[in-house]
Amino acid sequence: MARLQDKITIVTGAGQGIGRAIAEKIAAEGGVVVVSDRNEETAQRTAAALGGSAIGIRTDVTDRASVETMVAQVRDQHGRIDVLINNAGWDKGQPFLESSLDDWDRAIQVNLYGVLHTCHTVLPVMSDQGGGVVVNIGSDAGRVGSSGEAVYSAAKGGVIAFTKTIAREMARYGVRANCVSPGPADTALFDTVTGGNPKFREALIKAIPLRRLAQPADLANAVAFLASDEAAYITGQTLSVSGGMTMS
Repeated sequence: MARLQDKITIVTGAGQGIGRAIAEKIAAEGGVVVVSDRNEETAQRTAAALGGSAIGIRTDVTDRASVETMVAQVRDQHGRIDVLINNAGWDKGQPFLESSLDDWDRAIQVNLYGVLHTCHTVLPVMSDQGGGVVVNIGSDAGRVGSSGEAVYSAAKGGVIAFTKTIAREMARYGVRANCVSPGPADTALFDTVTGGNPKFREALIKAIPLRRLAQPADLANAVAFLASDEAAYITGQTLSVSGGMTMS
């Protein structure tokens, strides 16, 4: 049997990039995927590509009402929520002193408040049903810092600390929570943050012991493991998927 057979799984920011790769992996492992994304078109396109029982729902994780509407729809349709994967994120590469209050607000609203909104809405469902799994996508920027990503790093550091706390608080209800922290990944967001600079890309690859950027599938594989019963005794942990660029 597949590792996530029939598990009702919400993946935020799943319309493209790492989120889509996670959704594809969860579906391949037998999960029933709820593709949540701010862009309704990409959410529904991804769900259609997954086939089966996958559905696409427009959700803005910065908007509590939008999150509550999505969760209510999932409960109405499936009766439970087994796995929540908080992947939605936003970043803008720039020195801190050149950043604006609007940039700060967006980075914190999407990367931190988005996780707070979904967890505050979904965790009561999981506690009532006697179990569930949360996998939050952090970042090694939140563990070790990253030049040009000050507020993003702060928000992701908050996600990492928050994950540990809910792991402690929710363990009594049979709910596990872990964090996957990517290093540099080969995505459209990476190109946006770095300005598509090939020299920067090459220098970064040389700094990674495994000599390549992460592929979305690398992150998806780690998420699927932590979401599965194979990780039944793992909670409150942060797993870096960075090719050895950072080591605990």
